[in-house]
Amino acid sequence: MTAGAPARTGGPADLAGLRRIAIATLDANWEHDHTVPSRTLYPHQWSWDSAFIAIGLAQVRPERAWRELASLFRAQWADGRVPHIVFNPALRVGAYFPGPELWRSAIAEGVPAVDTSGLVQPPVHALAAWLAYRRAPDLGALRRLYPALVAQQRYLAERRDLTGDGLACVVHPWESGLDNSPAWDEPMAAVPAEATVMRAYRRHDTAHADAAHRPTDLDYARYLALVASYRDRGYRDRGLADDHPFLVECPMFNAAFGAAEHALAEIAVLVGADPGPHRARAARITEALVRRLYDPATGTFAPRDLRTDRLVPARTVLGLAPLILPDLPARQVDALVVEARSARFGVARRMDRPLPSHDRTAPDFEPVRYWRGPSWLNVGWLVRRGLLAHGHPELAAGLRRSMIGLVAGAGCHEYFHPDTGAGLGSPAFGWTAALLLDLLAEDAGIPPG
Repeated sequence: MTAGAPARTGGPADLAGLRRIAIATLDANWEHDHTVPSRTLYPHQWSWDSAFIAIGLAQVRPERAWRELASLFRAQWADGRVPHIVFNPALRVGAYFPGPELWRSAIAEGVPAVDTSGLVQPPVHALAAWLAYRRAPDLGALRRLYPALVAQQRYLAERRDLTGDGLACVVHPWESGLDNSPAWDEPMAAVPAEATVMRAYRRHDTAHADAAHRPTDLDYARYLALVASYRDRGYRDRGLADDHPFLVECPMFNAAFGAAEHALAEIAVLVGADPGPHRARAARITEALVRRLYDPATGTFAPRDLRTDRLVPARTVLGLAPLILPDLPARQVDALVVEARSARFGVARRMDRPLPSHDRTAPDFEPVRYWRGPSWLNVGWLVRRGLLAHGHPELAAGLRRSMIGLVAGAGCHEYFHPDTGAGLGSPAFGWTAALLLDLLAEDAGIPPG
């Protein structure tokens, strides 16, 4: 084994032990009708976490998988948005920052009874529901969820397509899921804020994790400025193009948007709905992604900053995410495979180091700072799914072994050092455990969904 490589698993006994650890992690994080990402740093319900967690729960606790998704969608707003945080009212004020007192979701129209944030996250939920159904069929649960999934997609298509070109726009880095990625440095630099603002707050994240691993105070000041900008307009999307300081079309967010329509087409057939509109929108999203976010000069996808109408030059794992689209044209697929295999990301049949979240060769690569280099199982899982979909099983197998090796060597951490495989962030992390179960299912003879 190369120095710094993640530990490799041995025989069936090792895999069975990993499976037990993953199940125990999810059981410990279960909170009456949903799973918290972690008991320390993230004690509420997070949107795309719940989607990934449902995929894993379907392997071992199928009834909980459906409850996980149902509980999240009970917090859906009347306009169709699925908030990125659903707050547990039983927790004390200050259990998480920024908490409900900062979001003040009740000021908006058509909100649920429970406190939530006003932002969204990548819409991986329809894909999660489809995969959960394939692993643990419950047509009644799927039928009940379908209208809410459709409303989620309608919100993004009708409220967040600010250019009319078919792509959804994110209004905050937190909506991308890759909160602190170098992809946001250029658009965030234009957000007016001062680091001294944070003296008025107590950051919860740096009380539970090394500050050198987390966003800086200036980053956080800008995050809060964007929250205030959106909140103070009542979280209304009309007029965003006029004055909101951060507007970006993200390739991973929109790849998830398109993949959701493909999943909804499959679900529609089962529940007696028309799959045609889903297929048509999926095709439009893929076409818009290629036209607006593909950079032929670099052979990868990049976010488009709508304030400058320019592609962001940072080469991050966001650019590989469109591989999950089954109708991505062959030219782009081939280019992304070259990008994935390059020294920047290192995907290979035998991987000595895990997939990083940012270009490993870039001068601003930071191996321990949140989303600026570390390896995460959820984005690796998405890239692997895309490699399988486009006929690269040997690369997908290498990525799978690498991801399982990370957990075998360090446990179910939130993220991992992209050179040594050391565990970083929160221990006992929900989506790491859940997606590990999905990866391990293939050793039990269950093919990938």
